[in-house]
Amino acid sequence: MWIAHANFAKGFRGGERQTQLLIEQLAQQGYKQKLLTRIDSELAQRCSHIKHLEIIPLKKPYIFHSSVVKGATLLHAHETKALQFAYFAHLLYNMPYIVTRRVDNPLKTNFLNKKMYAAAFKSVALSKAIENEVLRVSPEAKTAIIPSAFSDITVNEKVSAMIKERFKGKFLIGNVGALVDSHKGQSLLIEAAKGLEKNHPELHFILLGRGEDEEKFKEQAKGLKNITFEGFVDNVNDYISCFDLFLFPSRHEGLGSILLDVMQLNVPVIATDVGGIPDIIKSEYNGLLIPPASAEAIVNSIIDLYKHPEKRALLAAHAKETVKNYSPSAMAKRYIGLYGTVQKEA
Repeated sequence: MWIAHANFAKGFRGGERQTQLLIEQLAQQGYKQKLLTRIDSELAQRCSHIKHLEIIPLKKPYIFHSSVVKGATLLHAHETKALQFAYFAHLLYNMPYIVTRRVDNPLKTNFLNKKMYAAAFKSVALSKAIENEVLRVSPEAKTAIIPSAFSDITVNEKVSAMIKERFKGKFLIGNVGALVDSHKGQSLLIEAAKGLEKNHPELHFILLGRGEDEEKFKEQAKGLKNITFEGFVDNVNDYISCFDLFLFPSRHEGLGSILLDVMQLNVPVIATDVGGIPDIIKSEYNGLLIPPASAEAIVNSIIDLYKHPEKRALLAAHAKETVKNYSPSAMAKRYIGLYGTVQKEA
């Protein structure tokens, strides 16, 4: 068996990190793999060390190069452009393919989407919310739910110690994600910071990431001394390990795989009750769920956990136990089972 993966995403976000994690796990199992990417792909660069992996950069239009997957046991599409590529390869060469959909954004109800998901051997969703969206558009799709995995990135203790020293005496509330308010909702975090600065100056917010709303957010936070925009960092886990609390005010979310890294590092979570987040977070057990678009709910939840360290510790302990089910090896095992079914039925 050898597997061709396709991911033509521009940058390197959660979906690309999960693609890399899966490829690494499969390589450890001895699988022969190809990775099809766009030219100058960061995903390709990050996967260049993986054994038994051939990386093939393709020029647009990608579907003109579909012959590169001939001979593969199956094609695994990891995002929308890759799904279009896979569907075209299926029509030309009867290539079996699966697709992993990682976002819960509304799908367009059109003929192509209906056919692409229906023709897939399996349409994998990260959460029930995503599965429902696929079935809404393509009721004939054969679906399965395989959630994301936490990353195996280690913490650099020296860097972590430097971060803690830099913010000494502060209760750190972190957020990691693209600075895009329509998705990640950081404007609500900033409003919460405004409401807390006067009475709780010891609470300090750190935002990691870049995005289209970065300047707008900085303007919104102008004059605040309790918020730091750290930008893009190489190893977010160095920062996560320093957080006392993680805040995730997304307006919609397929799953929120960064939450798995946070839970793995024993940091309590406050997140919005949207999309696939409730698949991971059970409120008052391994985190707190709050209604979306409510800065007031954010403030109240922060104060609750800040004043009750024993509650924070209990939530973090339960989260650490929960996240055992979301290891990279567990995710890979689920996909290997799916691949084997394709091989038997092909």
